Amino acid sequence: MSRNKQSDEKESSADNVDEYLQTLGNDDAREIRYYSQEQPFSSEDMTRLINEERLNKLLAQSDDFLSSLNGEIKDFDE
Repeated sequence: MSRNKQSDEKESSADNVDEYLQTLGNDDAREIRYYSQEQPFSSEDMTRLINEERLNKLLAQSDDFLSSLNGEIKDFDE
């Protein structure tokens, strides 16, 4: 193992948390950190990544849930 790899492994999650907390008070550093984590996706990437069948099932489930909830709220009001 090289010396650099060993020093990288010694950086703990506590070090990462400490670095993050230090940026909280600095709006510019926080903004840079936030935008540096963004990854642009093309429409082709999104099409490849999204399981359209599963998405449609989830949307149908959420519609059913909201309809049911709406019915319960109406019953509660009466």
